[in-house]
Amino acid sequence: MTTSPFDHPFLSGLLGDAEIAAYFSAEADIRAMLSFEAALARAEAMHGVIPAEAARTIGDICANFAADVDSLKAATAKDGVVIPGLVRQIRQAVGSEAGEHVHFGATSQDAIDTSLMLRLKSVTFLFGGRLHSIVTGLAGLERQFGANRLMGYTRMQAAIPISAADRIAAWRIPLETYRDRLTEQTFPIQLGGAAGTLEKLGPAAASVRASLAQELGLTEEPQWQSRRMHIADLANLYSLITGSLGKFGQDIALLAEAGGEIELAGGGASSAMAHKQNPVAAETLVALARFNPTQLSAIHHSLVHEQERSGAAWTLEWLVLPQMVMATAASLRLARELAGNIRRLGTG
Repeated sequence: MTTSPFDHPFLSGLLGDAEIAAYFSAEADIRAMLSFEAALARAEAMHGVIPAEAARTIGDICANFAADVDSLKAATAKDGVVIPGLVRQIRQAVGSEAGEHVHFGATSQDAIDTSLMLRLKSVTFLFGGRLHSIVTGLAGLERQFGANRLMGYTRMQAAIPISAADRIAAWRIPLETYRDRLTEQTFPIQLGGAAGTLEKLGPAAASVRASLAQELGLTEEPQWQSRRMHIADLANLYSLITGSLGKFGQDIALLAEAGGEIELAGGGASSAMAHKQNPVAAETLVALARFNPTQLSAIHHSLVHEQERSGAAWTLEWLVLPQMVMATAASLRLARELAGNIRRLGTG
């Protein structure tokens, strides 16, 4: 039993996305946090903060470490975050000699936020590929049907005839913009220590952070643990993507309602009316386009990180951001399918 439609036993058939959901699994999160801990140790050893032998031991253990997830669950209930419990497990596996150097100078937020950036970077690459596929599909429809006529509507009333190319361009052009914006996104390392000052690393702090960022393939940037603009920017882009795909879905649903100007394959069946082919994908795109903006409001509330760190605002992000990612994933998947199911658009 689940309370989320994105991984529900049957609703996930419509709203789920196994490829993207994998990046939000406990296993993926733990792997990314272990990568952070191993890379941190290597960066600190490189700049003389911890012994090189300790870094090698930590790296070897993290590469093959299997966390006790049940224990992490209990620890998170007590600590509010997973890292204290995870670090205890790693230190026990590393042994007392090198164990004191595990997570040295870092704080829970460093590991958790860096894990998020690593995973969102991969997700964003996949989203860019899906947008490219949709844009390519729409461009193909424009070549095939662009010269056909459609009735143009303004304020839900018939206006003047337009070409199918006019309507398709309104769907395609925003998606090209979002595809380009996804490629411009940066994913910064988070390393600030207890209060963002990296006080335990002393004069090596900036060098350690730069080396850590380079090893993990992230952007080097001063700590941002209480400055959440990167999260808000990404969430806003997700909402824009689903919004424009919702416009595509709404237009297709209206065309299907009127009939005559579109032929669709792959419609959904009705339990009461055997003759119907419901535009399920189009309707779902509209629902997802309305879902993400409501979540975006919560992300903007989570910008209020009081002082050097906020437990409340951070927890709000955990509740909301994965849902927005999954909604965007479902929207991109459904839009790609819907574009591929258009057999005719407009009249010759």
